[in-house]
Amino acid sequence: MTGNPVPVDGARWATFDCYGTLVDWDVGIGADLERLFGTEQKHRLLERYHEIEPRVQRANPAAPYRDVMAGVLVELANEAGRQLAPDDEQALARSLPKWPVFPEVQEQLAQAHQRGWQLVILSNTDRDLVDASIEAIGAPFNGAIVASEIGSYKPAHGHWRAFYECTRADPKRHVHVAQSHFHDIAPAHELGIRSVWVNRSGEHAEPAPTREVPDLCGLADVLDELSL
Repeated sequence: MTGNPVPVDGARWATFDCYGTLVDWDVGIGADLERLFGTEQKHRLLERYHEIEPRVQRANPAAPYRDVMAGVLVELANEAGRQLAPDDEQALARSLPKWPVFPEVQEQLAQAHQRGWQLVILSNTDRDLVDASIEAIGAPFNGAIVASEIGSYKPAHGHWRAFYECTRADPKRHVHVAQSHFHDIAPAHELGIRSVWVNRSGEHAEPAPTREVPDLCGLADVLDELSL
């Protein structure tokens, strides 16, 4: 089981979003949506899931992530004119530990760690869920900060405040890496944190990150270029 990160003298720190960046949550969520609502509605409801979830998180910043996911599923079912069985409301929490890791992730994180980067996850999730994902990723993380323990969901700044409180990291030796522009890149810009946008879907958004990449291949080189 991971805990919060601890200080490491003189360290370079790379923080990561987990779901969408390291773990393919679209595949994971999409599989449950297809099972619950059918193939024809899968893609539409996946888009709606990503629209609804931030609103639920803003309204309930202290809620466990498993309850957020359940609330979104119930709302999707209401929109689709369906009623979920009580057991199905927790379908995403049950499936999350098996969501697939992007194929390049383990090797690229290992390379970054070998070059002296301390790796930390900042995630909108629960401790047991991120622990399962960290085990699946198989990389040497220094720790993880999760929403349900700090009472804050990104894009609010609580994860970054908690990270600096735990690690006493030098902001000049810190880079944040994430797929979601809304949840991660925009708030990193607001906080003056250098960022790497893993733009897997070829989106267009402002403000610009410090670097933009299509996946995590070559991550260690990118991090080294941004370090002081």
